[in-house]
Amino acid sequence: RPFHVEPTNIVSVNDDMQRVTDEASAMNKRIHYYSRLTSPADRALIAPDHVLPAPDEIYVYSPLGTAFKVDSCTDGYGKNSSLVTIFMIWNTMMGTSILSIPWGIKQAGFTSGIILILLMGILTLYCCYRVVKSRQMIPLTDTSNWEFPDVCKYYFGSFGQWSSLLFSMVSLVGAMVVYWVLMSNFLFNTGKFIYNFVHDINVTDIVPGTNGSNKVICPSAADGHLPQNRSVMFSSGNRTGFELFEEWWDKSQTVPFYLIAVLLPLLNLKSPSFFAKFNVLGTVSVIYLVFMVTVKAAHLGIHLEFNWFTENEFFVPEFRILFPQLTGVLTLAFFIHNCVITLLQNNRNQENNVRDLSIAYFLVGLTYLYVGVIIFASFPSPPLSKECIEQNFLDNFPSDDIMSFVARMFLLFQMITVYPLLGYLARVQLLRQFFGNAYP
Repeated sequence: RPFHVEPTNIVSVNDDMQRVTDEASAMNKRIHYYSRLTSPADRALIAPDHVLPAPDEIYVYSPLGTAFKVDSCTDGYGKNSSLVTIFMIWNTMMGTSILSIPWGIKQAGFTSGIILILLMGILTLYCCYRVVKSRQMIPLTDTSNWEFPDVCKYYFGSFGQWSSLLFSMVSLVGAMVVYWVLMSNFLFNTGKFIYNFVHDINVTDIVPGTNGSNKVICPSAADGHLPQNRSVMFSSGNRTGFELFEEWWDKSQTVPFYLIAVLLPLLNLKSPSFFAKFNVLGTVSVIYLVFMVTVKAAHLGIHLEFNWFTENEFFVPEFRILFPQLTGVLTLAFFIHNCVITLLQNNRNQENNVRDLSIAYFLVGLTYLYVGVIIFASFPSPPLSKECIEQNFLDNFPSDDIMSFVARMFLLFQMITVYPLLGYLARVQLLRQFFGNAYP
């Protein structure tokens, strides 16, 4: 096991290994004896951090009498680099809120929407910064393993501890429920698209829309008769096979249970470093979404008309009284405050926490701003009204649109990478408060 070896106790034998003396070997046996005086769960006899050797002075003793430097410890084994930490926070915070930003800008107005995104980003970043600093400002106490409820307990007592834990669990479990519903929806639509394509089933959307190869539709048409996207299918395949597929590929009765086979093994993994690195893979979906938005805007062009307070048939004012709907979306879109301490605990360079957090917030705000502005500006008005922008802007593209189909697949993949991390955060915060260990 790793233990400290005084430099005088290391006798160089050759270039490949270092041999420890009898004194160092005896010290190792004493450490083994000391560790057996109590159960592993009892931390009463664990040496405090200030008496432990520096990471570059830790060696592993072998029964053969050799001592090797533990390179993985000196390199920050199990820790994440700043780049991984930044992308982990970016991907975790992003979620599916990015799909609603264009709709929020439409509700608030183009100019006021941009201003609100900037202001809410700065405000939530400052609040998150205060959460991070609140742990570091606690004097004479080792807070390296503290979670958000522990910090609240120090400042506000038991009421702060349990109330913060309650609201943190509500937000995390609520997010997991929403993610499960969205993943089921995306998986259902993805499977249905593939089945229709393989079996030559044509789908025609019966909603107003533009013509041409880059079609945009208005599922919630202004007349109110088409509240959602409806379609008619023309099949040239086997009807019996299609009925069997519908029976086994149901959005609410079968598909949600198929997700268990994928997510249950991931939820049982114990490595926070794995969750972080796995979560970074979800950034690919955000990159593709930005790419898709750019391509669509290049084909559709820019359609803007600045009406500061008056509304016409195709455009909305620059300032609208419905702006609280956007601020509500942004509050959740920038929310990571109850998890930020847990996420930053595994940052290899703790002194860079504030910098990495700021960069992550900057990337999130920039992504929200870019996607929201581009989708709103390129939405074809006329012939369609800006009011046609849906809460999920992917619904403004027809069901047979290839790029939208790929975007749904990437978003499904992103949610699969984020979901285990949310489960890990919920488990760590809940079980540590009750049992003192994330894995009792």
